[in-house]
Amino acid sequence: MTLILDAFDRCSARLTLEDVARRTRLPRSTAHRILDQLVRLDWLQHGAAGYSLGRRVLSLGSRGDADGELRSAAAPLLHELQLRTGMVVHLAVLDGGEVRYLDKVGGRFATFVPSRVGGRAPAHSTALGKAMLAWLEPEAVDELLGDRIGRLTDRTIADLAALHQELDRIRRRRGLAFERGECVRSLACAAVAVRGPEGPVGSISVVGRVHAPLETVAPLVVDAARRVSDALHPRKTRPWQMRAERAWSLDRMLTASAGT
Repeated sequence: MTLILDAFDRCSARLTLEDVARRTRLPRSTAHRILDQLVRLDWLQHGAAGYSLGRRVLSLGSRGDADGELRSAAAPLLHELQLRTGMVVHLAVLDGGEVRYLDKVGGRFATFVPSRVGGRAPAHSTALGKAMLAWLEPEAVDELLGDRIGRLTDRTIADLAALHQELDRIRRRRGLAFERGECVRSLACAAVAVRGPEGPVGSISVVGRVHAPLETVAPLVVDAARRVSDALHPRKTRPWQMRAERAWSLDRMLTASAGT
């Protein structure tokens, strides 16, 4: 199957059965049998002009392009955020009911944070995930999480109704999400979603020890996420709107976060 998929050297390539057998050096009958399986599974499509890459391959490619664009836009801001806070900084995307880590920046403390680029964690147990879930419709959240909501620690929100209440609080804090010991008992995080025209495209977090004063660095996370959003999706903002955004003071955030 890998030999056959590798035979398609570009997204627009169209190959006949004979082309595939010649490029892979597989017997014609074997190539035909595997091609039929790949078509049934949507890895390839078959038309009058031959075989071409299917929906599943193309969706993986577009997802990779989007992830690469997000990483490139965020990279300098992640490093800046790490230098200004001294904390570990994450960039992640929502992948089903989980977050998938695209980047991790940190000093020596990073070895105490059990995350890795390419790794995953349940979205409902992380500030990264909750920051993105907050900007989805409630029905979409239910569909993504389903019955997969469970506890990683005794502090994890394991009830869907309680999670929706938390997501509402995050929206009222202009998208700022916190978690203390919900994913890893000894760690705490603050996160904000990177948003595009159609919803969240990722999120950025800072990570420290469980009693770290996250509220003091939260405005820096808000600013970093906003700047990445603007870099990915430039928009014309009126001066008064920019002043209003910059006026989000720490006092307002602390007031809004009361009871979390």
